Amino acid sequence: MATEGQLVVVGVDGSAESVAALKWAAAYAGATGARLRVVMAWHYPATVGPAPVGVAPAAVTEEVRQHMAESLAKAVAEAAVGPETEQQIGYGHPAQVLVDQSAEADLLVVGHRGHGAFTGMLVGSVSIHCVTHAHCPVVVVRPDAR
Repeated sequence: MATEGQLVVVGVDGSAESVAALKWAAAYAGATGARLRVVMAWHYPATVGPAPVGVAPAAVTEEVRQHMAESLAKAVAEAAVGPETEQQIGYGHPAQVLVDQSAEADLLVVGHRGHGAFTGMLVGSVSIHCVTHAHCPVVVVRPDAR
């Protein structure tokens, strides 16, 4: 059983798989009394050239942050988690943002694959990266087998 100060971090990208992970993380946090932090990350895609390190043009940053905030709010609403849930948007590759977040977490929760996956993948690249590099235990939530 977790203590009051423990933190569960869950990565969300708006996919059905990430919403399932959020639901699992919310249930776990509720059952153990842990705090819940929902994290969504963004970065420039490689096709537009190298990503600026932590800096993007203000107009782009604001537009993307607004879109990400809406996507994050939609996922949180769909998962029906409580209003006390922390919501964060990070800049960087999602795998690295989640690994960085895991440094202060007691548990990291991710979906088995997200928007970038292709049919037949058992586990996505972000999930694999988190499992192999996180600073805390990681739960990979698979879809309901039904």
